[in-house]
Amino acid sequence: MSIQWFPGHMHLTKKAITARVKDGIDVVIELLDARAPGSSANPLLAQLTQGKPALKVLNKQDLADPARTELWLAHYNSLPETQALGLDASITAPAQRLIAACRTLAPLRGGMAKPMRVLICGIPNVGKSTLINTLVGKRAAKTGDEPGITKLEQRIALASDFYLYDTPGMLWPKITIEKGGYNLAATGAIGRNALDEELVAVELLETLRRDYAGQVEARYKLTDTEALNDEELLAAIGRKRGAVLSGGKINLQKAAETVIHDYRSGILGRITLETPAEFLVWAAEAEIAEQARQERKARKGKRGVSQSLEDVEDVED
Repeated sequence: MSIQWFPGHMHLTKKAITARVKDGIDVVIELLDARAPGSSANPLLAQLTQGKPALKVLNKQDLADPARTELWLAHYNSLPETQALGLDASITAPAQRLIAACRTLAPLRGGMAKPMRVLICGIPNVGKSTLINTLVGKRAAKTGDEPGITKLEQRIALASDFYLYDTPGMLWPKITIEKGGYNLAATGAIGRNALDEELVAVELLETLRRDYAGQVEARYKLTDTEALNDEELLAAIGRKRGAVLSGGKINLQKAAETVIHDYRSGILGRITLETPAEFLVWAAEAEIAEQARQERKARKGKRGVSQSLEDVEDVED
């Protein structure tokens, strides 16, 4: 299943980011979901802000696997002109580290003559508005547990010489890494109308049973889950949670909603759906698949042109 979600306001966000970079930005903060740091990194944003120092913030780290968070921080800190840090946006003290990190990335900016200009971006529902409200100590941005809350760009003064430009959450038009798309859906970055929750739950369980099987069994009081496939495990969870219809049929939709809710809320424990090594493999596979698709498209186009020329020749004869 292909998961795509690119509402109209995201096109406006793309234009706003392009204009802001053109006007002058010193640092780009990209908020990532610490539970899926690779999947939540926007390749379109990387294109739009190319050449600008970057601060990668792994938000919601309190919901993520600490060991895997360290792997991702090391990965991003190894990139040129890039710093990375983990954050729980609801905690004030760590949030203040962003200002210091930005000044390190752009040491020649600061003071009234050269105020720091920072663009903060991220996918929908990654916690950006909550973070901004924590930084300024008041409700400067709307928040909510649904993607697409922020709709307009905002400029916020964090200090007399430090301006933060907030933009709405933005995905990219085509998600080519299929597993990344499912991970985004599981974390809540994609609107419900763009996904099949049963499929998302099955994909999520595939990862959980491989890396966090004990936490799944403990939560739903299950045993011998190794003998079940992913669909059977979802049904078993539905049965345990009382999602049973008349005739004993399992309500798989209700079971899927339960699994997704328990994952997002942290009830299943601190879980990260991917490692840097895994994501690099997925990205490489997706690139090969996309190249093959483009080649097939090109061949089909050539066949179409050839057929058109033959039709013209037949008419002339």
